[in-house]
Amino acid sequence: MSGPDVSVVICVYTEDRWEDILAAVSSVRAQSYPARETLLVVDHNPALLDRLAKEYKEVAEVRVLANAGPRGLSAGRNTGIAASHGEVIAFLDDDAVAERDWLRHFAAGYADPEVMAVGGRTLPIWASGRRPAWFPAEFDWVVGCTYKGLPEGRVRVRNVLGGNASFRRTAFDAAGGFATGIGRDGDKRPLGCEETELCIRLTRARPDAVLLIDDRAVIHHRVPEAREHFGYFRTRAYAEGLSKALVARSVGADKGLESERRYATRVLPAGVARGLRDAVLARPGGAGRAGAIVAGVLTAAGGYVVGSVRTRKGGATFRVAPIEGGPIEGGPIKGGPIKGGPR
Repeated sequence: MSGPDVSVVICVYTEDRWEDILAAVSSVRAQSYPARETLLVVDHNPALLDRLAKEYKEVAEVRVLANAGPRGLSAGRNTGIAASHGEVIAFLDDDAVAERDWLRHFAAGYADPEVMAVGGRTLPIWASGRRPAWFPAEFDWVVGCTYKGLPEGRVRVRNVLGGNASFRRTAFDAAGGFATGIGRDGDKRPLGCEETELCIRLTRARPDAVLLIDDRAVIHHRVPEAREHFGYFRTRAYAEGLSKALVARSVGADKGLESERRYATRVLPAGVARGLRDAVLARPGGAGRAGAIVAGVLTAAGGYVVGSVRTRKGGATFRVAPIEGGPIEGGPIKGGPIKGGPR
């Protein structure tokens, strides 16, 4: 097998996703480009840790370990990075399955030594069997999937999306690990953007770094019924605004909101226009999609304002952990944007 060794990290936290976890691992084990190892990082759940350890005790290429940091997705990912051996570390959501050539397309991207990260395309599996008529494809990021408006093909991007992404190990040497205090923490408010903050920090630490999306690297992400409703849509949009405020405070609004400006000024207005056109043509869901886009923008903007006020008052904290040597102690964010990452 030519190309880099790839370790796959899957962060898990609840037994409610038991079957999904097993399916995710099976999809990695079935890859046409075999992973060197799969690491299941369990987030402060001893019962799940014990159950998974028993499930995979005879499977040498699957390792089960406990999150060594604070509760949350970022610390779990950092634990997996530190314990892994591959030249490239790929991340897969615990409620997703990867297509057979997922890792093959990731590995191909690293033929260029300047490539530090490669992401893929994430498609939704709706619990109801079909997309809700009112749910705009421009907001598929709400359910952790690739959204309408992202560039197609194999293209350079500002940041990859964390549930379907890979990084060269040296990226973490340059920039440190995922920041805790930004992303998700079990079933609490659905925050995000930790991969955005990391990618911006990486390109500041390594200005020559290239980050790619290859939409042939496909995973299928389960969307539970509870997330098909407008209540979750609104909650997630608000949480995204909160998260974006923290990212902007960390890396500066210019970089932190660079892609979002194009999305808000080009992609979303076009989506509203399509929805209104469909409504005029009596197509199902057109008015609902247009209204959801407007509501999503306003809700996210409200979250951003609230988050900005909190960060200015010192009410939000995050820590950036180097993968070797333990976490960097941090407190409330004060002062201006961070000018670079740990080296």
